[in-house]
Amino acid sequence: MKWRGPALSYPALTVFAFGCYLLGLGMLLVLAPNLLLGLFGIAPTVEVWIRVTGMLVLFIGTYYALAAVSELQPFFRWSIAIRASVPVFFAVFVWLGLAPAMLLLFGAVDLAGAAWTGWALWRSARAAKPAA
Repeated sequence: MKWRGPALSYPALTVFAFGCYLLGLGMLLVLAPNLLLGLFGIAPTVEVWIRVTGMLVLFIGTYYALAAVSELQPFFRWSIAIRASVPVFFAVFVWLGLAPAMLLLFGAVDLAGAAWTGWALWRSARAAKPAA
């Protein structure tokens, strides 16, 4: 079976993939947050805030997916610095003792996604330049 969805540019594909990751993460945080918390050594909770966070992650993932299918190139560029800053925040949270070091794995995913999008934009711009 072939993919019949919208044809995405390579940079849009990277943003769409990141949006799908966020949608999956958000669903997990809304539906089964303690499963994820347990994997990262964080105590289970009955507080609603983890589910509220999941809802926000779902919404952000939706923005990423919609930006990708709309080919919103400025959004792609903006997302690089923002996603690259996530591991910095997470490292500070770990350094302050507010979160376990395992949280840095999520930061690594954001950084990798930002690098992938940056590389895809660079590659796309390079391919668009006429040969001299």
